[in-house]
Amino acid sequence: MYDKSQLRRGTLEGCILKIIKLEETYGYEIMNKLSSYGFEELSEGTIYPLLIRLEKKKLICSNYKASPLGPRRKYFSITELGINMLNSFEEHWDSISTTVNKILSLGEK
Repeated sequence: MYDKSQLRRGTLEGCILKIIKLEETYGYEIMNKLSSYGFEELSEGTIYPLLIRLEKKKLICSNYKASPLGPRRKYFSITELGINMLNSFEEHWDSISTTVNKILSLGEK
């Protein structure tokens, strides 16, 4: 059986950068948005290490804000370096997905 975690790991960083670029947000909300777009079986154990890694690479930054529902939340926003990385990801993803789709459709006509 195909190990989809390897493929997912490589694409999640780009998707997280895109979500954060659209609006400043926090980890749980990012996880819910990813799930709503079809990334199933995501857990906090997957998302939070990725957020830490993106922050260490200075692709995102964070600050704490008050939450109306309880303790303060850590909100993430994208940096200029993160925007550059996202643009590069989108460019490469278009190329790779087009190529893979062509190959996977071989013999289907």
